[in-house]
Amino acid sequence: MGKYFGTDGIRGLVNGGKLTPELAMKTGMAAGLVFTNGGRRHRVVIGKDTRRSGYLLENAMTAGFTAAGMDVYLLGPMPTPAVAMLTRSLRADLGVMISASHNPFADNGIKLFRPDGYKLDDAMESRIEAMIDQDLGPKLARGREIGRAKRIEEARTRYTEYAKRTLPRNIDFTGLRVVVDCANGAAYKTAPEALWELGAEVITIGVNPDGFNINEECGSTAPEALQAKVQEVRADIGIALDGDADRVIIVDENGEVVDGDQFMAAVAQFWHERDMLSGGGIVATVMSNLGLERYIEGIGLTLERTKVGDRHVLERMREGGFNVGGEQSGHIILTDFTTTGDGLVAALQLMALVQQKARPVSEVCRLFEKVPQLLHNVRYGAGSPLEDDGVIAAISAGEDKLKGHGRLVVRASGTEPLIRVMGEGDDEDMVAAIVRDIAGAISAAGRDAAE
Repeated sequence: MGKYFGTDGIRGLVNGGKLTPELAMKTGMAAGLVFTNGGRRHRVVIGKDTRRSGYLLENAMTAGFTAAGMDVYLLGPMPTPAVAMLTRSLRADLGVMISASHNPFADNGIKLFRPDGYKLDDAMESRIEAMIDQDLGPKLARGREIGRAKRIEEARTRYTEYAKRTLPRNIDFTGLRVVVDCANGAAYKTAPEALWELGAEVITIGVNPDGFNINEECGSTAPEALQAKVQEVRADIGIALDGDADRVIIVDENGEVVDGDQFMAAVAQFWHERDMLSGGGIVATVMSNLGLERYIEGIGLTLERTKVGDRHVLERMREGGFNVGGEQSGHIILTDFTTTGDGLVAALQLMALVQQKARPVSEVCRLFEKVPQLLHNVRYGAGSPLEDDGVIAAISAGEDKLKGHGRLVVRASGTEPLIRVMGEGDDEDMVAAIVRDIAGAISAAGRDAAE
């Protein structure tokens, strides 16, 4: 992680720390200069979610990009995957999404995409970061070279049509009752429109953004409202997106949540049956349930694990030629169609699968029993607890006890002074005791360092 860029672009409390209009404008200038090389007009597309601060950052970045000589295409409220797709289809040199994803409304962020629709790598972010703190004045455009900005009115329609075209031609959702929760976020128009145009009966929640209610008791991180609505209207399926619509959580007809692990199992099994699965398996993170791993291996496939973060999943997918990957939290990456997580496209693919199997979601998406999993976050005051002898010994003892019957993942948070301890195994009481022992050792190490 750099001075400005974290694990997923620049993110933070707007005007409460590093994320200010000045930084947004300097980021636009620096990125604009990195992605222009003379000889023609260069262009950047900018999308945003529904946070009030999106206006502030959008205008600041527009000033920065036009100052660097780039023409700016403003997309308005648009899902992150739509920005990635439109960066490609509009032949832009750079794509920008202004969003803090599933964070509360007061936060915001800046994600950057290459011309091919993939997020920038660390090296490119470092290059931009190095320029942000320089005096860029002498390098900026002058006179006729200054860029201009315009709104692209048909952007939403282009993305909706693209999402629909990812489905087989013979699929239509006539007769399906769908509840979609758009988290009062970026997909509040695109997701209901696409589902309705495909024939579904659509009931919506979380589609009245006011600038402050994004992710508030709705969306993929708070599916309770969706669960209740699915049961109330007797829907066939519920779809919960997050603030920028790059992740999705499904709710079955009984109101039960289907997480990313069950989602990936269903898609992998269905695509494998039809010779559509590439790479010989799927890619997930260290947080995906052991039950998923056992199921995938049981049908003759492999499950490869990466560090937490959709960027790591995508890197491994591209290296190994996989076309299904994702996270338990609902980032589902289907590289046959997208260059990033796409909640709407993933949901459409699952609905097509349900339609073709002619069975309810609860059956199609319950392919394995989850192994009991316990996650405990331990806050520490100082030092590096994971280097403490007592912590190392507790982790080693836990791994010995779980060998062959479970897994242990102990990692530092990338954004807070927290150690995340995740244990899972067939013996729930044993897992709880192991997690408790490790958490106690971390707390003791943190206190010792502070003293």
